[in-house]
Formats: sequence, C-alpha cells, structure tokens
Amino acid sequence: MLDFLSHGLLNLPWWGVLLCALAFTQTTIAAVTLYLHRSQAHRGVDFHPLVSHFFRLWLWLTTGMVTKEWVAIHRKHHARCETEADPHSPQVLGLKKVLAEGSELYRAAAKDEAMLVQFGKGTPDDWMERNVYTRHSTVGITIMFIVNVLLFGVIGIAIWAVQMAWIPIWAAGVINGLGHYFGYRNFENEDASTNLIPWGFWIGGEELHNNHHTFGTSCKFSYHWYEFDIGWMYICILRSLKLAQVRKVAPKLGLQAQHTLNADTVQAIIHNRYLLAMRYSKQLHSDLAAEMAKIKHDITLPDPAKAFAKWLQKEPALLNAVEQQQLQVLTAQSPMLDKIYRMRRDLSELWGRSSLSSEELVQKLQAWCQQAENSGIEALARYAQVLRQAKTIQAA
Repeated sequence: MLDFLSHGLLNLPWWGVLLCALAFTQTTIAAVTLYLHRSQAHRGVDFHPLVSHFFRLWLWLTTGMVTKEWVAIHRKHHARCETEADPHSPQVLGLKKVLAEGSELYRAAAKDEAMLVQFGKGTPDDWMERNVYTRHSTVGITIMFIVNVLLFGVIGIAIWAVQMAWIPIWAAGVINGLGHYFGYRNFENEDASTNLIPWGFWIGGEELHNNHHTFGTSCKFSYHWYEFDIGWMYICILRSLKLAQVRKVAPKLGLQAQHTLNADTVQAIIHNRYLLAMRYSKQLHSDLAAEMAKIKHDITLPDPAKAFAKWLQKEPALLNAVEQQQLQVLTAQSPMLDKIYRMRRDLSELWGRSSLSSEELVQKLQAWCQQAENSGIEALARYAQVLRQAKTIQAA
C-alpha cells in the first residue's frame, strides 16, 4: 500500500514523472491553441472529428472550460480589444489584475448570456457538449485527479495541481497580460498586442501574439523566417496525416514583374497594408535621419528619426496626443518631413476606403504613385515601384 501511494501504478522514476507532467501540460496547451483558439474561435483550421473530440475530452478533463464560453469571450476580446468592453485588457484593467486574476475574469465574462449568444455561434452543440462537457464541466477535472493519483501515487496530486494552474497562469495570465504589455511588435495594428519572444514553443505558439492579432483568422502565428510557432508545426503534422485542413494563413507580400496597377494590385496592397506600412518606414529611415540632422528642434527624444519612423508605421488615428504634438513640431520645420508624413497619411486613407469601387481605388493609387515618383525623394519613388509590383502570396 505504501509503495502504491509512493509510486502509483506506473512506478516511474522522478524523471519519468516529470516527463509525464510536461506531456500532460503541453497537451493541454496544444488543445487550447489548436482547437479552442485557431479552429473554434477563428476558423483558421478544421480538424478530423476524432482529433476534435480528443481535444474536447482532454480539455474537459484538464481545464473544465466550456467551448462556447471560451470562444465567445475570445471573439469579444478581438472585437472590443483594449476598450472597456474587452474582457481582459491589461491596458484597461491593469497588468497586475490580468496576471493575477486571469481565470476570474473569464468566469465573470462567461456569466454574460447575451455575449455568449452574440459571440459563441458555431461552436459544438451535440449531445456530449450539452449533457456532459457543459452540464458537468467540473466532473472531468475530478476524474483527472483520481487518474493522476492512481498512475503516480501521492505525487499525482501535485501533477494535478500543476495541470489546473497551467492555463490560468500561462494563457489567461501571461498571454492575455504580458502579450498586451511587453515584447516586440512586427506590425503596428490597432491594439497593444506584442510578440513575447520570436520562438513560440512553451505556450503553443501563443507567444507570437502581435502576429495573431494582426492576422486574426490565420492558423499560423509565425510570420518572419526567424519566428517559430510550434502550434503550426502540430497542424502541419496533422495535415500530413490528413487529420487537419488549413483554411486560412496570413498573406505574404510578393513582387510581380509587371508595373501596371490593377484591381489585383490594390487588393494585394490592402491585404498587406501592415507590412507595407513597416516597409514605408524602413525605406525612408535614412532620409529621415539625414533630414533630422539638418533641422533644429526642442523635442526631447533619444532618437527623433527612429521615433518618426515609428509614427510612419502606425495608422494616423493611433497616434496619441504627445506623438501628434511632436509630429507637428517636426513637420512644421521641414517640408520634406511634412511631405513624407502626408504621403503616408494619404496612403492610409487610400487602403481604408472600402466604400470605393475597384476602378476608383486603382485611380487613386495611380495618382499616389505618380505623386511619390515626382516628389524629388528617391526613397519615395522606389516605394511607389514596390506598390506597382505588389502581389499577394498565399503561404501554404
């Protein structure tokens, strides 16, 4: 009896217990990011029914989360990001609260029946979901407790406790908290999302949060060649086994040989607008640095050229009051800086005009490119050529 309590049925060495605990927690992370997040919430990938039901069963055993509730809360987070209506924004609620009370914020949000109806559409509604996973959401974690004790003995209680804390800490806390507060940003999108590190392997690829918020429906979170998304690796393995079907992946910017603007060119520019905004900033950075050296200003910035380049990446409406004031000071002293920023603002207005017809958009883009080519700024002229050659490459 004492031997059973010490080692359980498996009687594993300490490293074997550690590996099992790691496998259990990483399987839970995979179920959350692949099934709840990429498949159910964003419809970026479809899984074979056997795979989907394994994820549903495992989540019931290890988290007690209800699919419809999780999906609805997450969709509302994207729809109302960084506002008072966002269920878990650290920009609104404070980082400390989201880190410490991430799971409590989920439970509070799940009580909003109207929100569940509005944002929870399309989630499973079969007999198992209604009568087991939703109605008895806490039974699964009780079963997991018993299984852990049987397999590992008394130490199974500790493994179970780690499993119960894993998602509240790493997903509800770290990703929802730090993922909107610290890190680097590939894209200056409309919210405060960040990539925590370039290599997403510990939290299923969720570390690449800025990439995800920029291309919300993409089931691949890595974007640049040096970034790694272990969740995408899992999807590729399942796809090779014909157990997953990829529906959406973030577009990539390509360049075609022809320089003739058409409707396809406009669509490529709109789809890749965040990347093109970043390219605009980088392509003009040397001109900005040279111009900054010529003008006198009393703005206290460590690197005014770098700050100006950052403003060029952002949509104009996203600049705060201080940034707008600093921008006005600099552009008032330099016609060149003023022209560069006005051209960027015009470009933003162009790809934001969804009400215009394709022909009207082509005409406006043609006029923008001609203005850039006649601006006397070589970098702007080169950028106009990039726009003329733009095409969308759908990654596999």
